[in-house]
Amino acid sequence: MILGADVGGTFTDLVAVDDGRVDVLKVPTTNDQSEGIRDGALRLAHGRTFETFLHGTTVATNALLERAGARTVLITDAGFEDIIEIARQDRPSLYDSFDDRPAPLVVRDDRHPADHVDDVDLSGVEAIAIVLLDAHRDAEGERAIERRLRARGFQGPISRSSAVAPEFREFERTSTTVLNAYLSPRSRRYLERLHATMVKSGVASHVAVMQSSGGLSSVDHAAEFPASILLSGPAGGVIATAALADANGHADVVSFDMGGTSTDVCRISDGAYDISYERSVAGFTCRLPSVGVHTVGAGGGSIAWIDPGGSLRVGPQSAGSDPGPACYGKGGTEATVTDAHAVLGRLDPSAPLGGSLQVDVEAAVRAVGRIAEALDLTVFDAAQGILAIADDAMARAIRRVTIEQGSDPRGALLYAFGGAGGLHAVSVAKSLDMAGVVIPPHSGVFSAVGLLLAQPSVDAAVSTLGEALSATTLTRAAARGRQTAADALEAAGVTVVTSTHVADVRYVGQAHEIGVGFTPGDAPDEIVARFHQAHEARNGYRRESDPVEVVAVRTRVAGEPTLAMEDLLPQSADDVSGGRVRQVLVGGAST
Repeated sequence: MILGADVGGTFTDLVAVDDGRVDVLKVPTTNDQSEGIRDGALRLAHGRTFETFLHGTTVATNALLERAGARTVLITDAGFEDIIEIARQDRPSLYDSFDDRPAPLVVRDDRHPADHVDDVDLSGVEAIAIVLLDAHRDAEGERAIERRLRARGFQGPISRSSAVAPEFREFERTSTTVLNAYLSPRSRRYLERLHATMVKSGVASHVAVMQSSGGLSSVDHAAEFPASILLSGPAGGVIATAALADANGHADVVSFDMGGTSTDVCRISDGAYDISYERSVAGFTCRLPSVGVHTVGAGGGSIAWIDPGGSLRVGPQSAGSDPGPACYGKGGTEATVTDAHAVLGRLDPSAPLGGSLQVDVEAAVRAVGRIAEALDLTVFDAAQGILAIADDAMARAIRRVTIEQGSDPRGALLYAFGGAGGLHAVSVAKSLDMAGVVIPPHSGVFSAVGLLLAQPSVDAAVSTLGEALSATTLTRAAARGRQTAADALEAAGVTVVTSTHVADVRYVGQAHEIGVGFTPGDAPDEIVARFHQAHEARNGYRRESDPVEVVAVRTRVAGEPTLAMEDLLPQSADDVSGGRVRQVLVGGAST
């Protein structure tokens, strides 16, 4: 028996597999995520114990969004204490002078130079981040500082940049390490509580956690490196889409995961999804691998509102799961995307949402009616306007991961899932002239399905900045990264079955790199040729006469996945439930 549970802003999705039988369940997300998971798991377990429990969580993301992390101290080289505040000296929005970066996670009084580490007042401090400028090459200085802090009696989590993100670029490394320290206490408490809830109570024998990169990690690893699970949730859907597209023989697809709070999209080509090695989460830079999803604040619970100029807007504010959209009947009064669907007849009042929530169409009409009255529209026109705005936001997200990355969406299929994905898939795909739409089996809980298909994995990065581009340099860095990652994976009891390597390549003098896959032993000329091709696809040009350098080598080692897609697909037409027919309003006409 195997269980996957993916926590969203509105619902927690669960998929249980028992000797080929697949059971799915949606339960409302609880404040303590482990409670909702436990209650759902017990309903699916039928008195038995799950051998494996795989978990996608938003606990780290929520802690960051709510600024509910730990009081953190930063120890760094003298003169670099303010680097997390200075950052890159750019603005989040070039033309909006009121759009500021978020306040640093470490206040000024809690940033200290490394040569005064023995003078730091540790009373009330919950976590410490240690970042020395050259630690990406030599970790001993940071280890020595950690030993001194432990000798002084500090027992909280200590994050060293040489362990969290051992790469050059001091701001990005500092930001990532601070993030990790800031999130550590809350994430560890949750994961320990989850482990006790699921394992010690006999619900499951083993627990693994989805990382942002799309690989599974042990609970201990996730607790030590919570920055690696910041985007745990969206990764599962991408994994499942890649597996199903491969089973269907579809080479070019876009995953489209629309939940209650947001929509996540990702381009997948020939079974491979993009991995981003740096992204901004809630305005904070995180230099760790993550699935290349683009997220917009448009979900089923996104609230419709009217801006000061009198224009209709949708999101990013969400009604969440409590009270949720008005049609949930839980006290919500603001119009949401889900309410617009209810008004237009696109939600069946006789089919409970998530298996338990009855659709209250009259409450949805009242909520959307207030928007309609303010805009002098009919309630049906207002509902269609809400959906059109949401569709446009999601279409822009797809353009971001296709057109802006040198890919044409017109040849791609849209794999739509999540609680609301099927309601928007056709209109979004038509607006981009995409090749078609695929609604996967178990689409409402498809991200949880992805947890069952993910491989346990560990990533490692080795800096090669300043070294000659040669086969020796690449092979040595790949071997070092593989050893580091393999040691960590095998320590978790997982046997390594695959190793993949990516070189971060750029023209000398460029500020950003492009990842190029390689196998140790590949000739440098082959890697350079792949880089020129990738650079032209991404940026529209290549400069073959310019010198090229590799600044880092990234390695991922992985074990066997728990299940394959074939284990989860319906085995016959009898396994697919039949449909019903009802009248809905589409494009101003009833059909």
